[in-house]
Amino acid sequence: MNKNGLFTRIRRWLRKPSVRWGAGTLLIAGFAVGAVAWAGFESFVDATSDNSMCVSCHEMRNYVFAEYQQSPHYVSRSGLRPACKDCHVPRSFFPKMAAKIRATAIEIPAHLRGTIDTQEKFEAKREQLANRVWDRMRSNDSAACRNCHDVTAMSAEEQQLRAVREHEAGFARGETCIDCHQGIAHQLPASMLEEEADDVDFSF
Repeated sequence: MNKNGLFTRIRRWLRKPSVRWGAGTLLIAGFAVGAVAWAGFESFVDATSDNSMCVSCHEMRNYVFAEYQQSPHYVSRSGLRPACKDCHVPRSFFPKMAAKIRATAIEIPAHLRGTIDTQEKFEAKREQLANRVWDRMRSNDSAACRNCHDVTAMSAEEQQLRAVREHEAGFARGETCIDCHQGIAHQLPASMLEEEADDVDFSF
């Protein structure tokens, strides 16, 4: 077959591919494009959940992240250091997408409006914001906590006696992690600070 005849056949195939090869080619190409698109999407979601993305807003960097850096979740005897996303972005796909949509629709516009762009504004809304997060955590049985902390792996011998009693009583009442461990990564609202006087050992 001469070169001109080959080019003619290729042009004819491109204009009107056979059912067999056309469908196969489209299927393979579709899978390839889908895989690349999905990998890009996952990379984008991951990048927008990174600590550097979270602290790109000055209110996060100047006081919210600074609180986290002073908490047992940043420096601890076990070396455990969860990132922002470990507590605030669910791991399962659909809850994760819901969190991303919420951030896009509510949190980013609030940032652009300057809703909490000063520490004074943030303190005025701290209790409202904290309760919103705590309510979400209660609704999913503190799933974010359980990503790192496995209750079945807890050793009573390693805990203070009071912690053992409180855990047993809390589980018996059907409570979840956040019912007792509020203020573990960020300061409590001013209205709750006096209740923080109980010397529960929150360190790891």
